[in-house]
Amino acid sequence: MKKIAVVILNWNGAKLLEQFLPSVINFSDEATIYIADNASTDNSIQFIKDNYPTVSIIQNKDNFGFAKGYNIALEHIEEEIYCLLNSDVEVTQNWLTPILSAFENDSKIGIIQPKILDYKDKTKFEYAGAAGGFIDKYGYPFCRGRIFENIEEDSGQYDDEKEIFWASGACFFIRKEVYRKLNGFDDDFFAHQEEIDLCWRAFNLGYKAKYIPNSTVYHVGGATLNEGNPKKTFLNFRNSLFMLLKNLPENKLVPIIFTRLVLDGIAGIQFLLKGKFKHFVAILKAHFSFYSFINKMLKKRSANQSPNYFYNNSIVYSYFVKKLNRFVNI
Repeated sequence: MKKIAVVILNWNGAKLLEQFLPSVINFSDEATIYIADNASTDNSIQFIKDNYPTVSIIQNKDNFGFAKGYNIALEHIEEEIYCLLNSDVEVTQNWLTPILSAFENDSKIGIIQPKILDYKDKTKFEYAGAAGGFIDKYGYPFCRGRIFENIEEDSGQYDDEKEIFWASGACFFIRKEVYRKLNGFDDDFFAHQEEIDLCWRAFNLGYKAKYIPNSTVYHVGGATLNEGNPKKTFLNFRNSLFMLLKNLPENKLVPIIFTRLVLDGIAGIQFLLKGKFKHFVAILKAHFSFYSFINKMLKKRSANQSPNYFYNNSIVYSYFVKKLNRFVNI
């Protein structure tokens, strides 16, 4: 059995598979390749059977989203290392070699992310992950190479291996034993920020997440749910609150979540002023959904809650007030 399983979650993504699966096939000799299909209604499955008979197919019974879709699929996969790969990612030659080496050299590394560049402009980092992810004290995610909407060009400034707080779900490596010890992703997230929650829980158990720049992939981003979709706004705002409630140390729980709710309200007002009423409504719905899940999320809190942050300040203040828009400046 090969050590790595590359698992691509698919939902009605036949065109993406046609475009991007060839690079995965060509450059992944060290891995077994799986398609985990979330009950697609297009010709995805037939396309794979006709063109890539060596690819293993796992068929979920419904569209369970990213979190539950992977949880169900990975129950059937026994390779030592999982690579969860978006269907809109182009990989490069030898992309798996430095990843496998890093896992073999340090048993405390539980999660790894490669360098993620923009498929549409390969000189720039890609929004969802860039050169590794972090959060601020209020749970706002940002990356080396991307803070809010400011995306840096890749000039080698982040070509060092580095411990990070979270790895992007666009290309997410995790040891099978760690994934199963954490019971995988939280199904209630459906999609968005479930990988940050998983990384935080791994961090609380003493595992490290690592950015490995010698492995490079190119991500389209927004191919399944673009930034302008109110559903994405809903999921991001709600799931961020879920994540904080589950993982914050007890003494920080109430003040930080209260502050975050206020900041969300300000974001909602900004959407209104910009004429984006549907996004304003999405934030309201996110808060009401969060309130309905409070008891359930409190029951998921771990006994191990780390008080450590990479950035124990507000990235919102640093970016919008102090005008610090590059990772190296914060």
